Order: sequence, then structure tokens, then C-alpha cells
Amino acid sequence: MNARLDLILTELRLPSIKRLALDLCEQSDREGWPGSRLLEALFEHEMNERDVRRIERRRAESALIPDKRLSSFDFAAVPSVSKAQVMALATGHEWLDRGASVLLFGPPGVGKSHLISGLGHALIDAGRRVLFMRCSELVQRLQTARRDLRLASELAKLDRFDLLVLDDLSYVRRDQAETSVLFELIAERYERKSIAITANTPFSEWGEVFVDAAMTVAAVDRLVHHSTILEMNVESYRRRTAQAEQAPTKRARAATTTTTTTAAN
Repeated sequence: MNARLDLILTELRLPSIKRLALDLCEQSDREGWPGSRLLEALFEHEMNERDVRRIERRRAESALIPDKRLSSFDFAAVPSVSKAQVMALATGHEWLDRGASVLLFGPPGVGKSHLISGLGHALIDAGRRVLFMRCSELVQRLQTARRDLRLASELAKLDRFDLLVLDDLSYVRRDQAETSVLFELIAERYERKSIAITANTPFSEWGEVFVDAAMTVAAVDRLVHHSTILEMNVESYRRRTAQAEQAPTKRARAATTTTTTTAAN
């Protein structure tokens, strides 16, 4: 490829065409392609690679747990969650367009963060924007923004994301300043932009999060309206894994004890 064409493609920011132009032009000359076919091939590669780069950028900005995908989630371990329902959320995005919520409840260690991260990755693959944050961290960020008189602009930044994932709502401190900005976020996104929340406690215990009873009712009302609720009240996956890992050791100890007792007799 000549130096002038190389410079033009650099100036136009067409890295894929720049990389592939020589090979495709040579192939075009050998096979006698019409000019339109060569242009189509070059621009198709550029568009496809731009899509890949866009998805990579969105995955990086999302802060989702990298290895937590739907393909690795053990649905059999949580029979109360319908795999078909989750996959419908991953592939059909009408709920995002109307600002619906996804709420995941269950004790620690049952896979709530894994499941919502997997859903988030699937949405990014489909071209959507997702942001995953610890609820307590986001509340602190919004509280700082309010103190600096830029809460409105901070909420506007969050509007860029089709889905905002608030992980571990139950750990937000029961503080008027914190819970008021959390409520403002929920109210701001209501019926416009989607929120997903994971929580260890049911709605009946959200009075431990929101200071004001009326605020609790109002927050729950907005979240439940147009929502999908996933109940994950099963034994902790981490506890089951730990028990499974300890089982061989326990059996070995039992066998050793039996052998020692038999020898002694």
C-alpha cells in the first residue's frame, strides 16, 4: 500500500481498512472484483471491528465481574429461578426500553451477583450499556455530588446506561443523607431507565435501609412497578462448596480413626 493511502486511512481513523487494504486489493486484482465489491469488503471489515471494539469498551466501563456469565451460572442449584425467564431478559430488551427493574433477593453466597453480572454481560453483547456498582459506593458518590452541588449532572451521567446494577443494597447505612440520594436515584430513573438491585433482605426489612417509612414505601412502590423479581432463597453456594471440599478430609480422618481402632483391638 502506498504511503499516501496509508496516511489518508490514518487521518480518517480507519485502522481495520488500513490493516487489510493491501491483502484485499491484491485479492481483488487476482479475482477481478468490481470496485463496489472491494469497497463493500473493506467497509464491512471496518464496521465489524468497530462493533467489537465498542463492545470491549462497554464491557470495560461496566465494571461487571469479568468471569460471571450466564453460561457458567448453575440454574439447577437455584430451582426458584427460571432459566427461561432470565434468558428472556437477556435476549428481549423491551423491558429496558420502558425502564423496568430486576430485583434479586436471597441470603449471601447464593449467586445473586453472578446472575446479574451474567445478565449484564449478555446485554452488553447485544449492544446495551450497563454499569455495575456496589450500592454503598454509588450512594457515597452521589452524596459527594450533592455536597458539591453537582448531583443533577451526576444523575445525568448515569442516564447513559441502559441498566444500572446496584449490588448489595442491604449494606447501605441507615443514614438520612445516604438514603435520600438513593431514593432520588430510584425516583429519577423510574419508568425511564432500568435498575437492577441485589439484596440480602426482603422488602419487609427495607426499613433498615431507608430512614423514613414513607420513603421506604415510595421506593419499593417504584421498584416493584414493572419489575421482575427473582427469589434465590437457597443454601449458600459458598457454604456448599466449602462443605464439599472438606468432605474428603473428614472421610480420610474417619478412615484413619477406624483403622487405628481396629489395630488397637
